[in-house]
Order: sequence, then structure tokens, then C-alpha cells
Amino acid sequence: MSDQPSQTADLRPASDVSAITGWLGLGALTIYVMICHFWPEIVVTFGLPSRVERLTGPNAALLGLVITAAPMVLWSVLVEKVHRRPSTGIDWDNPRPLSDVIDVSITKLAGLWATWALIALFYWLGRWYWEGPYLFAMQVLTTLAVPLFVLSIPYVLWLDRYLIQPRDGAWHMGAMLVGREAWEPDQVWHHLRAWAVKGFFTAFMLMIVPGGFQNLVAPDWSEFFLSPPGIAILLITLMFVIDEQIGTVGYVLTMKPLDAHIRSANPFLAGWLAALLCYPPFQVMSPQDRPLFYLSGVPGDDNWFHVFAGYPTILWVWAGLLVFLTGVYAWATVAFGIRFSNLTYRGVLTNGPYAFTRHPAYLSKNLFWWCASMPFLVQTGSTTDAVRNAFFLACVSAIYFWRAKTEEKHLLGEDPKYREYYHWMERNALITRTFHRLGQKLRPRRPEPAALPAE
Repeated sequence: MSDQPSQTADLRPASDVSAITGWLGLGALTIYVMICHFWPEIVVTFGLPSRVERLTGPNAALLGLVITAAPMVLWSVLVEKVHRRPSTGIDWDNPRPLSDVIDVSITKLAGLWATWALIALFYWLGRWYWEGPYLFAMQVLTTLAVPLFVLSIPYVLWLDRYLIQPRDGAWHMGAMLVGREAWEPDQVWHHLRAWAVKGFFTAFMLMIVPGGFQNLVAPDWSEFFLSPPGIAILLITLMFVIDEQIGTVGYVLTMKPLDAHIRSANPFLAGWLAALLCYPPFQVMSPQDRPLFYLSGVPGDDNWFHVFAGYPTILWVWAGLLVFLTGVYAWATVAFGIRFSNLTYRGVLTNGPYAFTRHPAYLSKNLFWWCASMPFLVQTGSTTDAVRNAFFLACVSAIYFWRAKTEEKHLLGEDPKYREYYHWMERNALITRTFHRLGQKLRPRRPEPAALPAE
């Protein structure tokens, strides 16, 4: 008799992103945060010629992006050799002469620069980009504008020699503007959608990075260890900084040689609407003047330690729960490595928390909001406020459910591998399988058609 199993093992599809990539970035970021926080002690101990103060400024936060990205890029290229994957569309072994691609490259550069000009116009018109925290993002991008313009020339000329199909979306954009060669509207729209994602979210991420970094590094950490809420606040802040730093790296490193390029951006209007409703200036759930504000009569996301102030044991348990939820949220970003991005397809991710549910970040984030803010327990004692808060937070959760479904619709249409992962999760993943089976039980059964009479 054969020793082989009677059925083929139902193996999880392989991930396009290795688990170790993100963990290397996390390790580098953690060491860097420790250095920045304990910089005064380091200066005194080693007698360094530096001011005795913590490194909390925006430049320190930006340097954190470089330090976080470096080990992930080195591992990806030197160990995993992602630049050799067929999905990059690059053939390193058969370069073309520069004379063969120069005309294509010039057309592509025209399309690329025109795209950047459109993004710059959007920034210029959006007055919210020139006030508050967004102003820092504009200063960074303005400083980088000329270097990026100059560096794009050798980069495009170099890469086009190796691309199997150099006439990509940027080329079609340029050909449309030049008007002398055939161009495809679908390619232009694909190109514009991809750069719209990168332009919108890169500015947002650069806006939030300095504030989060300062909130983590600047305070005296010893003061947080005096109570369960203090410990939770410190660790939760750390988790959000991890998410911000690695997420920003993902938006910046959308490059084909790293196999981290945007293969497609969500083509569905509903997907864009669901996503943009969650980010400024379109955000609908905060601050107080937005339609889905759910914290009326509630101090904020720290309402939990006001509610449980007189119950030390419950405080510890609840603090652990909130740290766990934000830990899952940060883990979901770390798992992406250098490929994090909204509204895009950049490969299939099947490991880490994505082995338990297809949307760990959305699930953990919404559970955190419910458990931290407890919107139904208001200090005013108003039943109306409690009902309204719960209703509006339920609307917020519904938007994230909508986001998840629009993302699935996009990815299911892009790659058979994602479809394989999608159905594997329904059969095997603890959380997804549970919800899938529950949905099947609640879904009304269609009546079977009556049998035709025999002749």
C-alpha cells in the first residue's frame, strides 16, 4: 500500500512578500527609536559633541524612514533577489543598446513629468496642504522636486534598457501628450490611477510621521509605567509609529527593480470613495464637525480607563486587549515589508496576520475603536448621545467593511493567485472561515426548482 496521504494537503498559497522582510525593518526602527530616546544618556556616556536632548525633530523622523527601509531593501535584493523575479518585467541578462530605447525613454519622461505636474497642481490647489501638519509634507516634497526631476533621467534611461516592455503607462501618457504615436487610453488611466494613489497617500504619510515619532520619543517613558493605562498608551503609540514608518516606506519604494511596483490601482469608483472617506480632507468620522463623529460626551479613545478607573484588574486586562489589537494592526503593516499601499495590487500577501483573516488591519482597528472609546458609555448620562455614538461608530465600521469588499473585488479580478488565496482562507483561516460559515448559515436558501413531469 502507498504511504502517501489519500488527499492532497490544502496548502496556503505562497506569499509574494517574505515574513522576514518586515521584521528586519521593524528591528532597525526599534533600535533607532531607542537611540533617539536615550540620546542624552549616550552623549554623556561617550562624551559626544552633541546637545544633551532627545532626537525628536522632523529630520530625525525622516531619517527613521531611511534606517527602516535599508535592511528591508538589502534583504530583498541580496538574499531574496526580488529584482530577478519575472513579475518585475525586467530581463537583466539582455540589455538593449541605449540608442534603441532613447526615443521611448524621452516619451516616457514627458509622460512622467506631466504626471508629476498634475500632482503638484493638486497640491497647489488644495489649501489644506499648506497649513497645519501637511505643511511639513509640502516642504519635504518641494525640497525633493528638483533632485527627483534630475535623477529621473538616468533612472529611466537605465531601466528602459532592461525592461521587457518599456512602453508602460508613463510612455502611453507621454505618447498621448506628444500626439505622434499610438497610445492606449486604458494604459493612461492605469498610470494616472497609480500615481494618484502615490501622490495622495505619500503626502498624508509624510504629514503624520513627525508627530507620531515625537509623541513616542519625547516623553519620559518611566512615567508611563506607573499605571496600566500609561503602559498601554506608550505601547499603543509605539505600534502606530511602526505602522506609520513602515507604511511610508512602502509608498516611497514603489519601484520595479524591487518588485514593489504598483501592478494595478483599484479601477472601481466605490473603492476610491470608501477609502478616501477615511482620510483627510475627506474624512467623515473626525474631528467633531464631521458627520460620523462618534465621541459626543466621551473623552476620546481613552474613555476606557475612565470607565474602569476603580477596577485595577479590569484595567490591566483591558490595557492588554488594546495593546494586542494595535499590535495586530502594526503587524499587518509590517507583513507588507516594502509593499504597503492603499488601493493597489502589488503582489499577494498570505503570511503573518493574513493567514487568519484577509483584513487584519481593518478588523483590529475597528475593534480597537469600539473597545477604547466605548462610545455607548457617555459621561453626560445622555441616552441620546450613547445611541448616536454607537450608531455613528457602526457606520464607520460599515465603511471599512465596504472598503474590504471593494478591495477584494479589485484583487479577485487581477490575479488567479489571489483567488486561490481567497478561497483557501474560506476553507482554512480561523477568522475568515468562521465568518464565511456563519454567513452561509444566515443566507436564505433558494428553493430548488420543481421537477418536470415525466413524459
